[in-house]
Amino acid sequence: MSMDAKVSRRDVMAKLGVGIAGAAVGAGTSAEAQTGNGLKANTSAPFVDPTTKYPKPPYDTTQQPWPGLASKMMPPPDHGETSYKGSGRLMGRKALITGGDSGMGRAAAIAYAREGADVAIVYYPSEEPDAKEVEQLVHAEGRKCVKIPGDLRNEKFCVELVEKAVAGLGGLDILVSNAARQTQSPMITDITSELFDTIMKTNIYAPFWMIRAAVAHLPPGSAIIATTSEQAYDPLPELYAYAQTKAATMNFVKSLAKMLGPKGIRVNGVAPGPIYTPLQISGGATVEHFQNFGADYPLKRAGQPAELASIYVQLAANDASYTTGNVYGAGGGKGQP
Repeated sequence: MSMDAKVSRRDVMAKLGVGIAGAAVGAGTSAEAQTGNGLKANTSAPFVDPTTKYPKPPYDTTQQPWPGLASKMMPPPDHGETSYKGSGRLMGRKALITGGDSGMGRAAAIAYAREGADVAIVYYPSEEPDAKEVEQLVHAEGRKCVKIPGDLRNEKFCVELVEKAVAGLGGLDILVSNAARQTQSPMITDITSELFDTIMKTNIYAPFWMIRAAVAHLPPGSAIIATTSEQAYDPLPELYAYAQTKAATMNFVKSLAKMLGPKGIRVNGVAPGPIYTPLQISGGATVEHFQNFGADYPLKRAGQPAELASIYVQLAANDASYTTGNVYGAGGGKGQP
């Protein structure tokens, strides 16, 4: 895809929003619709066809060095920057989110702030441009945003990030373990010990180090939410290393929920299908795979991070107080989990 047009992120998102609104108007949806009994029903949220709501493949396959930036993807992912509307469901809460600069972590950060929570985001130092955008979005809602750059492969950093979040937010009651490393490898012989170690440290060790440090700070009523994947249930052969870490994540959600339940701490997971994020174009998928990302799913496209935001909100909210040890899917129709 040519970059000569110099299309800004804001312009793309604005046009995307107009397109969605137009689709809703074309379908005959208005802000208030007449119901069968003569009462007016509030339908302020656009009523849209999920198959046409977002761009379909083929996608721009321009590759980026790991870990990639959402702000450089064309078109940019939708994290809910203009679409997510809050209603105070997390008012006064304090959330720590790894990978909060982009992808599902960014969608959760935006949604949490608009629901009334203060947010700390953890990200790799080279992702600072994306992290600054999140900071601005959170501040626009009048909420705190604590930025914590670092490398999750380091145990000392994983302990320190918890302390920094607690100090910056004045406490902690939501922990979203979302950051991950993914690399496609055709054969096991293509996976070096160094790469395998990186994937394990990021996806398995880091959540363990972080959660172990955080438990002492989490009061009854707190929520831990882990991002697993459809790969935990139906793995691609090219994702041998990544998929097994996501199976482990799914498993620790279930075991940790039993362990921490008596303390009043709920533990749940989110299992996405193919989602349009920088993870894919910075080594997570081959050029051939990403070009048609999600095309073979029933909705015929990849999902957008914004489409998972409400799941992260629901799992953190007080009205989900009996939901623990569960994994919520957003798989685009393939049936996993």
